[in-house]
Amino acid sequence: MIHRLFLRLSVLVLVFVLLFYAAVPQVRAESKQSVLTLTSEEKNYISSHKSLKIGYVQDRIPVSFSDKNGELAGISRYIFDHVSELCGIKFDYVPLPGGDITYDYLLSEGLDLVSSVEYNKENQKARGILISNPYLSSRKVVVARDGLEFSYDANLSVAISTGSQTIRKVMSESYPNFKLVDYPSISDCFDAVNSGKADLMIQNQYVVEYWISKPIYDKLKVIPVLGLDDQLCFSAVVAFGKSSGPAEKDGRILINILNKAIGSINEDEVGSYTIQAIMENQYQFSLTDFLYRYRYVVSALVVAVFVIVLLTILLVRQHIKFAENKADAKVKSHFLSAMSHEIRTPLNGLIGLNYLISQKLDDKERVREYLRQSTVTTNYLLSLVNDMLDMSNLQTQNIELVTNPVELELLLNTVNSITKNAMSEKKLVYNVSSEIKWPCVIGDEVRIQQVLLNLLDNARKFTPKGGKVDLSLKQEMKDNGKVLTTFTVSDTGRGMSEEFQKRIFDAFAQELDTVSKGNQGTGLGLPISRRLALLMGGDLTFVSRKGEGSSFTFTFTAQPTELPQKDVEVQTNNLSHKNNRVLVAEDNELNGEIIIELLNDVGFEADLAENGKIAFRMFNDSEPGTYGVILMDLLMPEMDGFETTKAIRALDRQDAKTVHIFACTANTSSEDRAKARESGMDDFIAKPVDIKELLKKINE
Repeated sequence: MIHRLFLRLSVLVLVFVLLFYAAVPQVRAESKQSVLTLTSEEKNYISSHKSLKIGYVQDRIPVSFSDKNGELAGISRYIFDHVSELCGIKFDYVPLPGGDITYDYLLSEGLDLVSSVEYNKENQKARGILISNPYLSSRKVVVARDGLEFSYDANLSVAISTGSQTIRKVMSESYPNFKLVDYPSISDCFDAVNSGKADLMIQNQYVVEYWISKPIYDKLKVIPVLGLDDQLCFSAVVAFGKSSGPAEKDGRILINILNKAIGSINEDEVGSYTIQAIMENQYQFSLTDFLYRYRYVVSALVVAVFVIVLLTILLVRQHIKFAENKADAKVKSHFLSAMSHEIRTPLNGLIGLNYLISQKLDDKERVREYLRQSTVTTNYLLSLVNDMLDMSNLQTQNIELVTNPVELELLLNTVNSITKNAMSEKKLVYNVSSEIKWPCVIGDEVRIQQVLLNLLDNARKFTPKGGKVDLSLKQEMKDNGKVLTTFTVSDTGRGMSEEFQKRIFDAFAQELDTVSKGNQGTGLGLPISRRLALLMGGDLTFVSRKGEGSSFTFTFTAQPTELPQKDVEVQTNNLSHKNNRVLVAEDNELNGEIIIELLNDVGFEADLAENGKIAFRMFNDSEPGTYGVILMDLLMPEMDGFETTKAIRALDRQDAKTVHIFACTANTSSEDRAKARESGMDDFIAKPVDIKELLKKINE
């Protein structure tokens, strides 16, 4: 990376120097007006040759290449056009094929000149060709993979593009230990070095700066070690020394004319052409580059979407089976249609957002907004899966209520804090009233809150701006000694038609006119809420009139109990733990990195083990008391979380019995929780990880 930065800084310095000189008032218009001092032979040649065909190399951006229209572009084009104007001869530019090109081929194509020939008088004389003075001078640099130990005495393989005769000669004479390997094009040379087929390559510094900007070559570095100039010139397509006829004479005259034109172009003008070509032809990032640079994030997103879709398919199959047993084909068709809509809509949004991100990489604010929308959409997909799981578990009676003392006043405060901002944003009048006689009852606080939030969210969505939403709580004692708690959520919204009221508790039931008004929802909230209410010994009923509003009554029965003693609130942002080192056993690299980063941010030291076997070895090899907490994934290769926990607990050392081991997994079924306890784990943390809950458990 240091060498790559060195190359870019050197190019920037060159650009600024050239800009400085370009500011001198020697404009191109003056050079156009200058007259070349020509002999009578040279003037006769120009008058008899109104146009010349020049062959150029196509793959050396920004020096010489074909643009999208198939025309010569780059630094060379600006210089050639200037030379053409000075000589008074029109140039027709012809792209050359890749590979080594013979003069027989050039003659057969009727070419008069070839460009991008490496300037070396001795070498060109030996080859028997006529060349001009250099029209462009720069440097050659070495490109190699990170980690390569460069040495002039090493036996290294060098990738060179076919036709690089000067490089071949210099390397064979000065670096005899290097093995030269021909490749058809510059891109093939880069690929060879990038893949390890070749150790290094040598190329023009402007060309290297362009190619090395590609994310796929992020492992390559630049080594500015060779003192080798890269001077490019014209070559006349005439065999030198083989005849003394008119063709050779014309070739010499043409080279003399070109040398005079090249000599009249000052360095400032060449510098301005170089700057303009570099600025116009900077590497443009493509969707492929975006996917490569963010391949880990994209892979994680693809895996997440795949898992969600796979899980949804399994749930769809289960519900299809249920529909076949409980209803007719019409119910099944409705279910599939609803599921297809609910899954495709957010997935379409994610795909669209990913495309927009790839198109706006330079607009940080726009990308940040797209990522925020992507997070919202992903959370909606997650809520859909959670609702599907709840529906599945409720239908198969697999949901178990987690009963603890529930402080009703605290529950109401929590619900209100979540709800009131959304009500206020829609400018709804939101009232809460309560008649609490038994302030604490035994129940499942999470499920009670789930039902209330669903009812309040529905009321908010279907009540127009300026409307009213009321939440009330009442209690009465039943004959069996249990308390019946009644919540009522009323609104002044649109209400429901009598036809829709008949199927309101069917899965995915949504009234068409409310859906068309943009009230997004899965149609699962009310069916789930009704089943939860029944499971808690209560019910969910409603009264509604079209155009007037709705009122939902949620009841549950529970045993009253004493209010628990208040504990001092845990401050998770200022944790104190006598041992703040955590061992994270997680086989998913992205999940592991995220958990490690979260822990580091709040002051914990954390180590990552890629599987259960490594986690066991790291704990066993550590000094007693090194780790205070282990976060254990359940499904891992080599050893799963259950086996690893049992093995740690069986070690003959005191901290093996006292270290806190938390199951940290996406498997949240009651069977998995029970199995985790049986294997020796202390607690259970569900994925996606709630960092505040995680820190609270660690601190406790």
